[in-house]
Amino acid sequence: MTETPAPKTPLLDRVAGPADLGALSDRDLRQLADELRSETIHAVSRTGGHLGAGLGVIELTVALHAVFDTPHDKLIWDVSHQCYPHKILTGRRARMDTIRQKGGLSGFTKRTESPHDPFGAAHASTSISAALGFAMARELGAGDVGDAIAVIGDGALTGGMAYEALNHAGHLGKRLIVILNDNEMSIAPPVGAMSAYLTRLYTGGPFQDLKAAAKGAVGFLPPPFQEGARRAKEMLKGMTIGGTLFEELGFSYVGPVDGHDMDSLLAVLRTVRSRATGPTLIHAITRKGKGFRPAESARDGGHATARFDVATGAQDKAPSNAPSYTSVFAKTLLQEAERDDRIVAVTAAMPDGTGLNLFAERFPARCFDVGIAEQHGVTFCAGLAAAGMKPFCAIYSTFLQRGYDQVVHDVALQGLPVRFAIDRAGLVGADGPTHAGSFDVAFMANLPGMVVMAAADEAELRHMTATAAAYDAGPIAFRFPRGEGVGVEMPERGTPLEIGRGRMIHAGERVAILSFGARLAEVEAARERLRARGIDPTVADARFAKPLDRELILALARDHEALITVEEGAVGGFGSHVAQLLAEEGVFDDGLRFRSMVLPDSFIDQAGPQHMYADAKLSAADIERKVLEVLGVGVIERRA
Repeated sequence: MTETPAPKTPLLDRVAGPADLGALSDRDLRQLADELRSETIHAVSRTGGHLGAGLGVIELTVALHAVFDTPHDKLIWDVSHQCYPHKILTGRRARMDTIRQKGGLSGFTKRTESPHDPFGAAHASTSISAALGFAMARELGAGDVGDAIAVIGDGALTGGMAYEALNHAGHLGKRLIVILNDNEMSIAPPVGAMSAYLTRLYTGGPFQDLKAAAKGAVGFLPPPFQEGARRAKEMLKGMTIGGTLFEELGFSYVGPVDGHDMDSLLAVLRTVRSRATGPTLIHAITRKGKGFRPAESARDGGHATARFDVATGAQDKAPSNAPSYTSVFAKTLLQEAERDDRIVAVTAAMPDGTGLNLFAERFPARCFDVGIAEQHGVTFCAGLAAAGMKPFCAIYSTFLQRGYDQVVHDVALQGLPVRFAIDRAGLVGADGPTHAGSFDVAFMANLPGMVVMAAADEAELRHMTATAAAYDAGPIAFRFPRGEGVGVEMPERGTPLEIGRGRMIHAGERVAILSFGARLAEVEAARERLRARGIDPTVADARFAKPLDRELILALARDHEALITVEEGAVGGFGSHVAQLLAEEGVFDDGLRFRSMVLPDSFIDQAGPQHMYADAKLSAADIERKVLEVLGVGVIERRA
């Protein structure tokens, strides 16, 4: 791919931090925004990453840093996919070529990275709660807290936590600024009544042409806006029967304002900063991917990209050698749904990421995107299951955490047959610790009646999807990693597995390695390295963390000097359940040497998945080392 020359950015070159924006005129700020857009495109073209969200808030980012005083004022970006321009303006421009790489900048806001990132993010709908916390700390005398500003997208506003925060902020009545970045799109097109409501707000006849409107706050606006705001207020009353939802929650509502019109943004932000006394919501209309045609025309607004050619937008993606786990799940679920019209699919704002876009095309009436609302999604599935349907709840591991109370109380406690398809299990690479699927085995396998499986490869995933479709005795979960499979031969259809039954892979002696999930390929690589040393370990695939294959595990313990479990999850998961079984059966009384290889008790920063697993000491070399240690053969030197 041809390297594109860096754009010329004379104004941006003079900006070492937000304080430098104070010396620029409004005209200069408009030029700075143009340069910042070019710089952002150039930076992401070289590294890949989140592009469209940042391009949609270029003008807003410049205006916010020109009007407010960070880090004294606390600027909080919801999710923070859109934070790349913010990073460039806050002293991190020289390191943008390290973003989402090992040892480099995070792809999200991160408190330890910069004082200009007062609150870390990566999951949606948290910004208003955090900003309100800062605002109330200021009211209680916290020293270095000025204004608290939350920037939240219309997609994130579908999350219930945002409404809880709005309701609380309106009740408290303290000065707080919320900016609704309304681009009619999160990662997927937004869903629900709130999206339709926002659309009506700014498409209602001449109201769309007004720069600002504020009920009860018209006097805060610059003189040119005041008459238009008064007329808009009356129109708004007629449209919404007594004012906007936000006003009913206790906010002064200002907008809609064109989020790409620097003059309008500066005027509104300056007015709100100087005059607002209570909670204020500024409604800015933006376009995801603004200013880069390939992103603007993309279905997802250029949300996330690989490295790309700036001139054409063509991405530099390596060819696939095996199908992705996600695509295997999606196609297998389609096969099952064609045979069983009770199967329905539910996702939380990730239809493409979970592969359910294919299901939606084939069975639109049986596929539901609930928005960024994992709690609702899980209980929605519980209701479907209680009514006799077969819901597949397809949510990334990192996001399923957000619906855990509902998994416990609404699904497990009632024994409802919800099928949890847990994508992105294990370490995920460039998105780093915020998106790692580290905890699902531990938090699912401790629930009574929950069946928990993990796919060792793409063929196993096909069988586990079929198993979940056939299982109707209670809740069942199966986890699988991000990325491509390992290239095994694929069956045409999935065959339901016997619940709680693992499989032997290789019979050996002295030491048994019991793998759970997608580390099996590394276990087999470790076995080959050990065989070269004259050690021939037994290898087994547990398949199930719950119920455990007692017969297999006890046989491995009986017939070997040592037993090692390997999993892509935190302590408290599969290995802990195996240890509990062995303890209850008195196996340790007879001297079995047992070790459990799990993710470390720390959050692992972003890197390539192989590097992350090496840091976690779960690579083939680490498994080889563990076997040698437990057998007392001696410790090998660590290899690169």
